[in-house]
Amino acid sequence: MKKKIAVVAIGGNSLIKDKNHQTVEDQYLAAKETTFHIADMIEAGWDVAIGHGNGPQVGFILRRSEIAARVEGMHEVPLDVCGADSQGAIGYALQQTLQNELHRRGIQKNVATVITQVLVNRNDKAFQTPSKPIGGFMDEADAKRREAEMGWNIVEDAGRGWRRVVASPLPEEVVELDSVRTLVDAGVVVITVGGGGIPVVDDGSGNYVGTAAVIDKDYASSLLASKINADLFLISTAVEKVAINFGKPEQKWLDRMTAAEARAYLAEGTHFAKGSMAPKIQAILWYLDNGGKQALITNPENIGRALRGETGTLIVP
Repeated sequence: MKKKIAVVAIGGNSLIKDKNHQTVEDQYLAAKETTFHIADMIEAGWDVAIGHGNGPQVGFILRRSEIAARVEGMHEVPLDVCGADSQGAIGYALQQTLQNELHRRGIQKNVATVITQVLVNRNDKAFQTPSKPIGGFMDEADAKRREAEMGWNIVEDAGRGWRRVVASPLPEEVVELDSVRTLVDAGVVVITVGGGGIPVVDDGSGNYVGTAAVIDKDYASSLLASKINADLFLISTAVEKVAINFGKPEQKWLDRMTAAEARAYLAEGTHFAKGSMAPKIQAILWYLDNGGKQALITNPENIGRALRGETGTLIVP
């Protein structure tokens, strides 16, 4: 019997419940909740690759780095290295909690985290208009100094101070794809493309070089799902189902959409917020356009029910 392969993308914010639960211990407990539901999938016969967000965690690493530089004169950590750090730390939490849950259920299955680079095009138009804020606020003098000395792109943020912005280019290639595919084929649960992957560019001679950018984790997970021929692409997010006219009197929750319906809703520009649901829908459309079979959007606690068709939003070709 052919194995069923799913790529599950979970948000970095799903590891942080609220502003009062941000510690490493709090994030570990949140990871434990999420991996409990992923264990349900595995128990139901799915082989799984897990992608995850890392926005808040990279923010914390950057802030620690900035404070250490200011107070102790230590070197600051480059953004691509912050991404790698977060992949290791989040991967560790997901890996250990999932291992423990599978052991509790008597399921013999290995879990591994792959530190994953994702190739982006150095000529991607996103590099011409960086817009993704990262790191802490600066005063104007510090901002202008960093702009001049370090080549940072700096913007003034609604009267709150100055911030660095970086590009958010599209993912083109999962560098460690062959390794991920080999592990999945061997039945290993793989945690990969963390935070959308560590962004790298080709320096023109075939060598990879890290770049200061942020890749959308849903886009990277979509690319991964296509490349490993996943039978399901599942995006775990904050809502049980997708809605059109969200927050309006005529709001309607959707149980099912075709790709054509999803594309039409997306084109209208009023149903899915650009910073939240829109990229998720776009990521799913790319997966389906590349031969994907089906996709699901739901929240972590309803993964099991969604797989049984009881809730969530199913999107099909």
